Amino acid sequence: MKKIAFITLGCKLNYAETSTYERALLKEGFEAVSWTKGADVFLVNTCTVTEHSDKKSRNIIRKLHRQNPESLIFVTGCYAQLKKAEIEAIEGVTAVFGATEKSQIVPSILAKVGGKEYCPEGAGRFFPAYSSGERTRSFLKVQDGCDYKCHYCTVPYARGESRNIPIAEIIPQAEAIAAEGIKEVVLTGVNTGDFGRTTGETFFDLIKELNKVEGIERYRISSIEPNLLTEEMIDWITSGTKFLPHYHIPLQSGCDTILREMGRRYDTAAFAHKIQYIRERTEVPGGPKVFFGIDVIVGFPGETDELFMETYTFLRDVVRPAFIHIFPYSRRAGTPAAERKDQVQDCKKTLRVQMLEELSAQLHAEFLESNKGVAEQVLFESTDRKGMMEGYTGNYIRISRPFDPTLIGKIVDITI
Repeated sequence: MKKIAFITLGCKLNYAETSTYERALLKEGFEAVSWTKGADVFLVNTCTVTEHSDKKSRNIIRKLHRQNPESLIFVTGCYAQLKKAEIEAIEGVTAVFGATEKSQIVPSILAKVGGKEYCPEGAGRFFPAYSSGERTRSFLKVQDGCDYKCHYCTVPYARGESRNIPIAEIIPQAEAIAAEGIKEVVLTGVNTGDFGRTTGETFFDLIKELNKVEGIERYRISSIEPNLLTEEMIDWITSGTKFLPHYHIPLQSGCDTILREMGRRYDTAAFAHKIQYIRERTEVPGGPKVFFGIDVIVGFPGETDELFMETYTFLRDVVRPAFIHIFPYSRRAGTPAAERKDQVQDCKKTLRVQMLEELSAQLHAEFLESNKGVAEQVLFESTDRKGMMEGYTGNYIRISRPFDPTLIGKIVDITI
């Protein structure tokens, strides 16, 4: 039995895809082990969202070869798509697979290790995937690629154009997840709300059909662009569906000047209206507050101190999210923003990140305080942390209690 280790960098979409490779290879007789313990084969799923991501991927590949010089190293993911030749030049790399070659990863590993032929599932342009191995939650890939081409981002080049498989092919995957006893599904993609580009369907069509799948009790949407989250969809979600009051929405900037220069498809007024609309339709007196996770980029070219403070004030006074995901702008070759002469100094980016981290901590504390005494439901996980177990409420508050194995994978009524 050959030992294989999987290393996943970046987003939950990569995690879902890695899990799918793992299921296929375990069926073929491989044993999955921790990469720190050595293996016959390594599969590295890379990220390229920032220059730091590229560097981290290179360092891991080199470390694997240094510690396991006889092992095979296969590399895929977004960095592999953008810089394939660069990765192939790294000593020890066996093969590199780009965005359109993912269906060939498992057959290539089998051919290299055991000389076996293998007919992959999903051999077309879209690689279906979902994560497994956890008893409570699964990440289901429903969409891939992006057509937006925001001026700072290389992901559309790494992942390709927006595409998906039909709803009729996604539902059986959700049913397979339910058959494993998993209660919660997180829908993931590159531009998740753009689902339907290839099939003439809509994301709204998809979530209505997924809501009917028996056995799945909770759904979360990993991330959705504000212009794709419609009021009709919000009204339906809040009408008593399985979809939770947890919204991860990329803002990127709270300054209209910067939003235009980023090539985003909304302004702050539209964003603020969407947030307010969700709160008005979802929250009731004495009930849970909506969890908003908001993505923000600081230090985009041309962002002065004054323009940054527009973002800071917009987040503090208008959006007031439960959490801010903060990213210092990373210059990516081939993007319009990288060519600009008005790049922001790293020291200023660092200061702005610190300011938003402090604001995020303050807003998160206020969010938790506003939910105290509220009746909620928690899906408890299996990990035993020094006699304690944890789970998340519907609005994504982490709850701890003494470990009780009978509660693993169950949804429990609690008061926060």
